[in-house]
Amino acid sequence: MPTKQTLMTVLLAVTCATSASAQCLSDAQVSDLVANYVAKKPAANIEGLSDADGACTRAKVNSLLAQRFGKVVGYKAGLTNPAVQKRFNTDKPVWGKLYEGMVLANGAAVDAAFGARPLFEADMLVRVKSAHINQAKTPMQVLESIDQVIPFIELPDLLVQAPPKLNGAGVSAINVGARLGVAGAPLAVPAYRAERYAFLQALADMQVSLTDGAGTRLGGGKGSDILEHPLNAVVWLAQALAQEGLAMQPGDLISLGSFSPLLPPKAGLSVTATFEGLPGAEPVRVSFK
Repeated sequence: MPTKQTLMTVLLAVTCATSASAQCLSDAQVSDLVANYVAKKPAANIEGLSDADGACTRAKVNSLLAQRFGKVVGYKAGLTNPAVQKRFNTDKPVWGKLYEGMVLANGAAVDAAFGARPLFEADMLVRVKSAHINQAKTPMQVLESIDQVIPFIELPDLLVQAPPKLNGAGVSAINVGARLGVAGAPLAVPAYRAERYAFLQALADMQVSLTDGAGTRLGGGKGSDILEHPLNAVVWLAQALAQEGLAMQPGDLISLGSFSPLLPPKAGLSVTATFEGLPGAEPVRVSFK
C-alpha cells in the first residue's frame, strides 16, 4: 500500500506534468504583447504553443484588452476556412473577442498601417437575437437565433514579427488578430420558413469576391468554403465557448471567418467585397490611406 509520502510524490509529478503541458505566456510576456498591439509594433514571435497554451494566453491577453477597450461586442471565429487553416498548420478553428470600436461603418478610410502586421479579408457578421444560439447544432438553428447577416471586410492584425511562424494556438493567443473591420448594410433574416431554407442555400452557394478600385479581382471564395456552410462557424463557436464557461448574448456580433486569402493593405488601395448570389446583399467597401 503506498505511503502518504509516495502519494504526495505522485500527485506532485502529475501536477508538474500538467503544468508543463500548458506553458502559457508569462504575465510579463503578455504585457509586452499587448503593449505592442496598442503601439502597432511587431511583437516577439509566438512559436510552438499547444492548444492549452493558446487558450491560456488568450485569456490573459483579453484580460488586458478589456482594461483598455472595455465592452465586448461579440466574438470572431477564425481559421474556419481549410485553406487558411493550412497556412497556420492546423486543422481546426480558433476564436477571439471583438471589442467596442472595432467595427467601422461601410466606406471607412483606414490607415494602411492600422496594425503591426495588417491584413484584410472578405468576411461576414451575424447578429445574435436569442441566447438559444448557444444550443444550435445546425445552420437552420443558428438562423433562427440571429436577426441580421452583415457583409464584412475584416482587418485583422497578426501582430508578431514573423506571422508564418504562428500555428493555430499562436493565432488563438493573439485573440485571433482582432483589430478592425468594416460592416456593410445588414440583411434581415427572412420571417418565413420556406424563405429561410432558400436563404440558407444562398449563404452556402454565394460567390464572395474582393476587387480593387479598378475592378481587378484580388481574391474570394464560396460560402461553403467556411466549414461547408458559413453558419457552421457559429455552431462550432457555441461549443468552443461553452467549454470555457462562456456564451453568446443577444446583440453580439459574430465574425464567421475568411472567404478569401489574407491580403496586405497599401496606401491608396480601395477594396470592395461583393456577395453574389445572396439576395439583397450590397457591396462593402474600405479604402486605405
